[in-house]
Amino acid sequence: MKLVNGLETKLVLVVFVTAVVISGGRLRADFTFGEPTNLGPTVNSSAGDWDPDISADGLSLFFGSNRPGGEDIWVATRPTQNDPWDTPVNLGPTVNGSSDETDPSLSADGLSLFFRSNRPGGSGGLDLYVTTRATIDDPWREPVNLGPIVNSAGNDSDPSISHDGLSLYLSTFRGPRPGGLGGDDIWVTRRASTSHAWGEPVNLGPPINTAHNDFMPTISADGLSLFFSSDRPGGYGGYYGDIWVTTRATTDDLWGEPVNLGPTVSSLYNEADPSISADGSTLYFNSGWPPGDVDLWQLSIIPVVDLNGDGIVDAADMCIMVDHWGENYSLCDIGPTPLGDGIVDIQDLIVLAEHLFEELNDLTLVAYWAMDEIEGGIASDGANDNDGNVHGDPTWQPDGGMVDGALQLDGIDDYVSTPFVLNPADGKFSVFVWIKGGAPGQVVLSQMGGANWLYTDTLEGNLMTELKGPGRGAAILPSQTIIIDGDWHRIGLVWDGSHRTLYVDDIAVAEDTQDNLEGSENGLYIGTGKAMKSGTYWSGLIDDVRIYNRAVIP
Repeated sequence: MKLVNGLETKLVLVVFVTAVVISGGRLRADFTFGEPTNLGPTVNSSAGDWDPDISADGLSLFFGSNRPGGEDIWVATRPTQNDPWDTPVNLGPTVNGSSDETDPSLSADGLSLFFRSNRPGGSGGLDLYVTTRATIDDPWREPVNLGPIVNSAGNDSDPSISHDGLSLYLSTFRGPRPGGLGGDDIWVTRRASTSHAWGEPVNLGPPINTAHNDFMPTISADGLSLFFSSDRPGGYGGYYGDIWVTTRATTDDLWGEPVNLGPTVSSLYNEADPSISADGSTLYFNSGWPPGDVDLWQLSIIPVVDLNGDGIVDAADMCIMVDHWGENYSLCDIGPTPLGDGIVDIQDLIVLAEHLFEELNDLTLVAYWAMDEIEGGIASDGANDNDGNVHGDPTWQPDGGMVDGALQLDGIDDYVSTPFVLNPADGKFSVFVWIKGGAPGQVVLSQMGGANWLYTDTLEGNLMTELKGPGRGAAILPSQTIIIDGDWHRIGLVWDGSHRTLYVDDIAVAEDTQDNLEGSENGLYIGTGKAMKSGTYWSGLIDDVRIYNRAVIP
């Protein structure tokens, strides 16, 4: 379907998508992470607690622990997802023998529990087993070894059963299973139905498996995301490496290039064993932070659906998406989670429609100086702890801003300095500022000793940026749009990982290809240049400075 770029077509699509959501259609958006939370002393013990597996209904959390009695599988339950977890219960001697049992993975119906054990009678050092029960209220039956087709003569571990029960992902630890890539590898075995036998495991191959250790897989309920642990290069450290995710558009497609979940999840303290909730809203994992025994943690997965960064999801965001309908446009490709499917289509619109008219606390807003103070030497950061220090003798204008108040700078020695906010080389980001006044050559925002992010040329006052790549061929990005005409203008710079775009009044006025940017760990100057040279100080009003660690489409 080819769309025209008209308001009537956009409104028809908005109404259509809203109707789909009301009638029961459901998909999930791209996400950012909340703050990791320790599950606390009720669930975690003074021993090690690891290998979490959340049930499909979110009411049971199975995990392994080496608390007194040996390495066993335990389960914590709760009446509803809004209730706290009850005290964990050992699964008992039928499942937990005198050997070590851990790595639980519960089927979607709650009637089969896959795990690994080193009990006698297996094919290797560690084997995979399954125990079943008739109903969720019945006891677990005697575990059954999955047999020599699934289990190798080495160590097999980390089972993860798919939602339909027909695919079982697992790890083989440097064992004799033919077809490995050198380190620990992830494999999958399949069966035609739940009554059929499991087939020969197949190595997932590159790019999931490498010569390094790739293990501890967990498959999402829709089968489109595979989370796993890996110590491959590009991570943040730890013996087990980091948590990564690979995705595919459909269950018939190949897996894509894995992506590290980033420093919010990964650290030097062995974050591993991920488990994703069925609705994709919560990630469970274990971590050795603080240093000592391993604990169970969780963090929320929050959709990024406010495309234009105005604090609410509405028809404007949908219209942005419709403008890129049918394109491989990463900024709008938010469904399904976590990295989209390579095309902007009805799935992405459904994601937005699920959040229509929600006011959002945008965790990607890493700094926000509203400039609404009445007096004093501090410009408060309403998003984080990056309060700015006011220098010179600027004047607060409580009623003179475009959005409430603003700060009046004299163009001589007035400016605001802030702590470090972000390194442009680390990834996508956006910055938007309301300004009024100014003169040619003056700077709105710069990074100390780095680059002038938003400034005007010395001849006519056109908006420019000199934030560029580190190579010799990199250059400033100029526009042909004057911003010093005495009117209010919202100016912005967006880097989406491959393009720089300058905006004036939410309209793109200059764009180029830029694969990377020069890095800097320094703080920012609001209202003067990177070196604070005479002539770079802003003479006019500055209001509502916002910085995001994502690409925002105004």
